[in-house]
Amino acid sequence: MDGAGERSLPEPGSRGSRAADDMEIVVNVGGVRRVLYGDLLSRYPETRLAELIDCLAGGYDTIFSLCDDYDPGKREFYFDRDPDAFKCVIEVYYFGEVHMKKGICPICFKNEMDFWKVDLKFLDDCCKSHLSEKREELEEIARRVQLILDDLGVDTAEGRWQRCQKCVWKFLEKPESSCPARVVAVLSFLLILVSSVVMCMGTIPELQVLDAEGNRVEHPTLENVETACIGWFTLEYLLRLFSSPNKLHFALSFMNIVDVLAILPFYVSFTLTHLGARMMELTNVQQAVQALRIMRIARIFKLARHSSGLQTLTYALKRSFKELGLLLMYLAVGIFVFSALGYTMEQSHPETLFKSIPQSFWWAIITMTTVGYGDIYPKTTLGKLNAAISFLCGVIAIALPIHPIINNFVRYYNKQRVLETAAKHELELMELNSSSVGEGKTGGSRGDLDNLPPEPAGKEGLSWSSRLKVSHSDTFIPLLTEEKHHRTRLQSCK
Repeated sequence: MDGAGERSLPEPGSRGSRAADDMEIVVNVGGVRRVLYGDLLSRYPETRLAELIDCLAGGYDTIFSLCDDYDPGKREFYFDRDPDAFKCVIEVYYFGEVHMKKGICPICFKNEMDFWKVDLKFLDDCCKSHLSEKREELEEIARRVQLILDDLGVDTAEGRWQRCQKCVWKFLEKPESSCPARVVAVLSFLLILVSSVVMCMGTIPELQVLDAEGNRVEHPTLENVETACIGWFTLEYLLRLFSSPNKLHFALSFMNIVDVLAILPFYVSFTLTHLGARMMELTNVQQAVQALRIMRIARIFKLARHSSGLQTLTYALKRSFKELGLLLMYLAVGIFVFSALGYTMEQSHPETLFKSIPQSFWWAIITMTTVGYGDIYPKTTLGKLNAAISFLCGVIAIALPIHPIINNFVRYYNKQRVLETAAKHELELMELNSSSVGEGKTGGSRGDLDNLPPEPAGKEGLSWSSRLKVSHSDTFIPLLTEEKHHRTRLQSCK
């Protein structure tokens, strides 16, 4: 085939006089044969299929720049692409828009559209949302892989302080990095529980003692335990603050604000107790200290740092604001209606407990939420009937939005597990490919090996970035490399 590009195709001019609009273009995509017409393809002249109309006169070089193979006898163009995706892409020539078939990977479908040179603006909005969701998943996988690679990589150009700072950050923020880090995380979790239990036990009268003025205060032993816990929380926060890569982002993070609110009341109370009495009355100091002690309940939220389940629940509630808003709206309407009806129906009873409509709000709330304290209850027949209807409506109103909230929780929880598994899968493939490269063998193409970048000077061993760039996993991540990789239909997508 040497010099084949220099020769012209046989009989290219036999149809040269025929108008381009009447030309038949025969394409074979992944074994599926299809006949297309020039007038149809000319609607979008920038696409790859439209370029086939005039490619015959350019010789084999032009033809093979557009397709994988060509049969001059059948005048048939062969493409080694996904036939299912092609069926969706050619819809743009008939309907002016593209719909992605269910079961096709959105990222692979985007690559197919790029190959056929069909702009993404023709993709329908419903399919664009699916593509955006898949992109977010890939970005999350890329972020997780990059974090793991950052932990594994050692930059010899960093100073001693930077390396120490990185080690402290990894030790405190990533319990899975080592056994001592896991022990410290468990210890921190136990101290959070101990400090919460001590806070509760300090309010038991039998465990309190009398001070010089005859007031009940916490037992000194409980105070010492709480002081030790606060000391640990303070040390942990300061170490994480000094070792954080981005201190401003660290200080403004929600969980770190919770940490500050958990330890700050102790120091403010200590300052007011020992120094505030000189500047203000003792009664005001005691009231301020009691108000600050209430803020100690914020330390229970520190558990969310060590519990992926609480983090998942928080995210599910955040994504369920619409459903929660509907729930509150249903309850608000029901409370207003049934409290007004209950007040009106109970006015005929001489010993009515419904003194006003605002007071009836409390009865409607505890009835619709199926609590029923019994402090306010109807005494007339119509009032009891109204109570029964409000009870049933409350059960229905609460049950309706629960299912979407549960679905959000399950969907996010499963998504996190899939992303975690995908990140580990990507790292395993990188390590496998890197070992193949070290042995002179690779599972990828020869072109990928030739395009491997040289390792940076001053680094020992095999670079983790090179491991990433020869990765050909099903969840391939193009976000961590500037090189362009191509996926064919032979690569499956899980």
